Amino acid sequence: MLKVFSKVILKLIGWHADVTLPEEKKYVMIGAPHTTNWDLPIGLLCFWSASIRLTWVGKKQLFIGPFDYLFRALGGIPVDRSVHTGFIDQIAHQFDSRDEMIFGLTPEGTRSRTEYWKTGFYYIALKAKVPICLAYVDFPSRTIGFGKTFIPTGDIDKDFEIIKSFYQDKTGKCPEHQGPIRIRKK
Repeated sequence: MLKVFSKVILKLIGWHADVTLPEEKKYVMIGAPHTTNWDLPIGLLCFWSASIRLTWVGKKQLFIGPFDYLFRALGGIPVDRSVHTGFIDQIAHQFDSRDEMIFGLTPEGTRSRTEYWKTGFYYIALKAKVPICLAYVDFPSRTIGFGKTFIPTGDIDKDFEIIKSFYQDKTGKCPEHQGPIRIRKK
């Protein structure tokens, strides 16, 4: 029922879902560009239309009052971004303890312009030995979907070239909030 409802709503609001699911039952899914709060409801409609149960994290400030129950029911896990507590290991352990898991996050980490992407998704995939699926939202074409899936090699610079190439023609609702796809050199 939710699948049909979601497909109808997407069509009514003029969006197209381009969904080809990876064969793997466990993977990290990144979503970009992330420039507006509208990415979440459109993304959820897309996931529901494909019968995907996504696990995701959000800042703990979102999980208050009735939103706490709602976001947890939608697969959300609250995270306190001010405390660094082995997040990568915790998520990798979740992959180890489950038969199926799709873990989604936005590598920009915010809807505002950033100069660098966060790389936690990459290291989670490496540690959990799972592929990375590149999901996107493209407001000009009103398309949301899943594209390329690849196994990270451990050469983050080489792998980021794959990611950069995939997202080069994707545009968020607020293009001025999109920053470059690059990582901070340590």
